Amino acid sequence: MTYLSRVRVNPLRAASRTLLANPRALHGAVLAGVPDTAPGDRILWRLDADHPRRPVLLVLTPSKPDWTHLVEQAGWPDAEGEHYAVRDYRPLLDRLAVGREFAFRLKASPVQNTSKPDKPGAHQTKTAAELHHRSYRMPHRTAGQQLGWFLDRTSRWGFTIPAAHTDEPAPGLEPPVGAPQAGDVRITDRSRATFTKPGTRTPVTLTTATFEGRLRIADPGLLKAALLGGIGPSKAYGCGLLTLAPLPAGAR
Repeated sequence: MTYLSRVRVNPLRAASRTLLANPRALHGAVLAGVPDTAPGDRILWRLDADHPRRPVLLVLTPSKPDWTHLVEQAGWPDAEGEHYAVRDYRPLLDRLAVGREFAFRLKASPVQNTSKPDKPGAHQTKTAAELHHRSYRMPHRTAGQQLGWFLDRTSRWGFTIPAAHTDEPAPGLEPPVGAPQAGDVRITDRSRATFTKPGTRTPVTLTTATFEGRLRIADPGLLKAALLGGIGPSKAYGCGLLTLAPLPAGAR
């Protein structure tokens, strides 16, 4: 059975500042909340910081978790209210059907594989010389590249992006004939973080983009696989969790 958790984080506590600044550290805290994991189990998580004073951690787990340690270290253990919520994910999966629409959010790490990077780093150059690498995984850095990466892959994830609900453009402002249409999706956040792994001095650079909008289900099986397995690379560092929500009234 799969569960989706929502954990409130207090950004003013010392432990919180460490977790919020280092995806590797937050990944460790997430794993500590899941007692029984089997080989191949996928744990997805995402930190939503729409309100900097009230960040929220979302976690998708294959078994029921316990977030008491996170509340004690990085939450409000003595305050009133719901410190964390754990919900069965099955009702959402049962609602997946062709043509149904949802609001969505996804934080991903858009990348490309290339054999000739424009500006290879020292570590990439050294690795290529030692292992004879023929391709590199390079992050997409511009918003246009990141949005293109997302739109090029929606069919393999089982959904499409409907046209945006907008008024007709004013005369003279119509897009050129044949121009690509992004549809009802936008990038709401772009970030770049650098941190190190234990036992190594080699820095890890994580480039991310957060996509939000409206999707229409084309293949429930593919979408279910994307929801449970995650999207794109860097899942251990808070990328890949696609979440769905009912559309606001009037948005359908």
